[in-house]
Amino acid sequence: MFAIIEDGSHQFQVSKGQRLRIDYRAAAQEGDTIAFDKVLLASGGGASVIGRPLIDGATVNATVLLPEEKGEKIEIQKIRRRKKSRRHTGHRQKYTIVSVGEINVPGLEVFADTEAEAEPTAVADEATTTEEPAADETTSEE
Repeated sequence: MFAIIEDGSHQFQVSKGQRLRIDYRAAAQEGDTIAFDKVLLASGGGASVIGRPLIDGATVNATVLLPEEKGEKIEIQKIRRRKKSRRHTGHRQKYTIVSVGEINVPGLEVFADTEAEAEPTAVADEATTTEEPAADETTSEE
């Protein structure tokens, strides 16, 4: 099951248990719950629910793991040649780390067995491919 949410100017594809780095929330404390109510799309393995532009009544709840994390440092340097003029500035963006909890979408059918069914078929395909070269070797030896 996954959902596509909008937070600020970013869109994220999220599923349960996923860690997400969102824009900094000054009021967030570790263990707080943040609810994202701008859900654009949701799928539970069957038919997807698509919002126009949002799904009414849908929410994604997330727990704050780390209230403040610093991103990578961006350095800006402007030099004017032959003028002995330099300007150096830098910036380091702050983020909040959350863990996605539950995805609540009214009217969404959830099928939990879709991932479990896909894995055994992939293993069965591998077994058939390993048997075919063995059959070719026996015919060439005769």
